[in-house]
Amino acid sequence: MVCRRCIMAVENVLHKMGLEFHSIQLGEVALVNSPDQETKSKLANELEMLGFELIDDKKSKLIEQIKSLIVEIVHVNNEPIQSNLSDLIVEKLHQDYNSLSSLFSEVEGITIEKYYIAQKIEKVKELLVYDELTLSQIADQLNYSSVAYLSNQFKKVTGLTPTQFKNGRAIRRKHLDQM
Repeated sequence: MVCRRCIMAVENVLHKMGLEFHSIQLGEVALVNSPDQETKSKLANELEMLGFELIDDKKSKLIEQIKSLIVEIVHVNNEPIQSNLSDLIVEKLHQDYNSLSSLFSEVEGITIEKYYIAQKIEKVKELLVYDELTLSQIADQLNYSSVAYLSNQFKKVTGLTPTQFKNGRAIRRKHLDQM
């Protein structure tokens, strides 16, 4: 779940099914009681109709926690992170980074760092489309060391410069759940 509307959609499903929950946050729901298999299956179907997936195994949960944390860092919190990404992931998930990194790469086919960069580039695209910030302000907001570094990374990922993207030669932005 990426936005407040996603959280509200999941809340509605849980209320409709009579399932009590402690909390709903980015990518995670804490239910009061563990549902039986039939209820889990119904919940999975309801969530699937909304474009969500019920994840129940430990490895998949870890992957989703990493993704949710990165999405939150890039798209929700507009504050630059104060430490490096690996330290932040270790702090939040209380697991060895090398193990998490290996698992992520094995399951997703890309590194955590490449996923993070992809999310940052999507955020850059969004901010370029809104046309409210200069490229320098975008670089600052997303913790790039310079506009040149941001531009080089943007071109490497998209094949376009930020200016080309902004001037309408842009490819369509990806939805966060497609990344």
